[in-house]
Amino acid sequence: MNWSHYRTPDLALSSWTWLPNDAATSHSHPAPQPPATLYRTAFVSPSLRPQCAPLQPLRQWLNNIEISSEAQARRICQAIPARCPFEREVRVLGKTILRIPPLCKLNPVYEEVVALRFRALCYLADECRVDVTPYC
Repeated sequence: MNWSHYRTPDLALSSWTWLPNDAATSHSHPAPQPPATLYRTAFVSPSLRPQCAPLQPLRQWLNNIEISSEAQARRICQAIPARCPFEREVRVLGKTILRIPPLCKLNPVYEEVVALRFRALCYLADECRVDVTPYC
């Protein structure tokens, strides 16, 4: 007897047997349901879970900043560095003994700050016709 005839080709798909009530199909017997508390916590889609976003107002504020003057765009480009300032290589006698990776991506609002700097650079280049190579 060959055991491969009895196994399912995709175990990951066949192992999920609990379905929400609205997704259950009309079978003669209902699909097994987990206990109510377990179902509410572990098997609900992540998009349906309550989201805790304490930094969302800050993210929205950064995304809604309008660049309206050349001076404002220059200040933003000077204040936000083009590269991570924490990235370092510690050298002793010409040999690298320690490399510190860029830590800026650990910042929870990193993407919004980089997008703000990019909008400021685009404003300087497109609207003000300023050479932005000193800011790169």
